[in-house]
Amino acid sequence: MISLKELPEVKGKLHENVSLSKRSFFGSAGSARFLFEPLNMDDLVFFLRNIPQGLNVIPLGAMSNVLVRSGGIDGVVIVFGEWFKKIYENDEIFEVGCAVPCTKLSTLAMDRELGGFEFMMGIPGTIGGALKMNAGCFGSSICDLLVECEGVTSEGEIKWFKKKDLNAGYRHTDIPNDCIITRAWLKGTPVKYSIPKKVNELMAQRRDSQPLGAMTCGSVFKNPEGFKAWQLIEEAGCRGLKIGDAQVSEKHCNFIVNNGEATPEDIENLGELVIQKVLDSCGVRLEWEIVRLGTK
Repeated sequence: MISLKELPEVKGKLHENVSLSKRSFFGSAGSARFLFEPLNMDDLVFFLRNIPQGLNVIPLGAMSNVLVRSGGIDGVVIVFGEWFKKIYENDEIFEVGCAVPCTKLSTLAMDRELGGFEFMMGIPGTIGGALKMNAGCFGSSICDLLVECEGVTSEGEIKWFKKKDLNAGYRHTDIPNDCIITRAWLKGTPVKYSIPKKVNELMAQRRDSQPLGAMTCGSVFKNPEGFKAWQLIEEAGCRGLKIGDAQVSEKHCNFIVNNGEATPEDIENLGELVIQKVLDSCGVRLEWEIVRLGTK
């Protein structure tokens, strides 16, 4: 087993056996064997180029769409500090670090009277993770705004992607699994409508339909082509279904909430039960939107 002493000497923070529960939107998660917070991009690249071969590397943002199993992650979890939370402006384009919250960028765009970012007020994650999966809501997605983005592979090689390179679709991009997004350039559009009014309308819709304030990671399953996942779940009789302290939300049944003491296994097992019930009910197999990591 690799020890902490075998990892490169870095300028940032590097710790061993760190619980991820407090970082998780579910409020329940396993631990990271190692947790690394790079000081800056150079520190990140140096670390990746000098770690022992075969060591698993997992980047984590806000953990708003991630379930880490109780057995934890046997490898290095990378989290991103202040250097990766910077935003620079150039006319209608924002240069954004991967750790910038989507809501912060949406607010800044509203202040600058640039449209297109309103939907991001409803995304609780950060820019890096949102780009990797092409996160979206209210009929819009983040790759709609993308000019280009920068990433680094698990071996420390810097990559660049134009919007046309990503083949972006519903909850999908062609960004390689081993590539960590570090920066992005996103373009807004001057508009004549009231951006604050539109944001308020979208957020009112979100408050009315989603269990805000609960320990949850948002939509559990992707919408199958031609269907709404929540409708299939409701038709299968799963609204309010429980395993332990994990429950299918009464308010929006494509959400699973932790009512207090749910384990990652309770949450995952409940999700798998929902998948089976929907399959039995209507013949459609739901696909997880939440990213599941680690071992049981």
